[in-house]
Amino acid sequence: MLRIRLQRLGRKGRPDYRIVLAEHARAVKGKIIESLGYYHPLMKVDVFKIDMDRFTELVKNGARPTNTMARLLMQQGAKGMERFIIEMKDKKVKNPKEVAAVAPGAEPAAEAPATEEAK
Repeated sequence: MLRIRLQRLGRKGRPDYRIVLAEHARAVKGKIIESLGYYHPLMKVDVFKIDMDRFTELVKNGARPTNTMARLLMQQGAKGMERFIIEMKDKKVKNPKEVAAVAPGAEPAAEAPATEEAK
């Protein structure tokens, strides 16, 4: 199966990515079939460039974007990427108290009564 995914470039701590078409069984830094664009996340404004015409043609022919690629494309305004996004089941659930404190419009949590330390 062909996958449209990110291939990491750049030095340590300064990632740059190339958007590539590759066989899903190949190594991440292995042989690619075609380069479709690039993504530079550390610029002041994230630089994301992809050949959308070629991308839509590849998806129609059976290539699938990875979860990360689908999320990036959805942020850029691409339609129909929801079907490629897979919810992560092993994602940690936050403590309900933390969620309530972070949620907008939520009432602040009551503080615990102060206790005296035994001497």
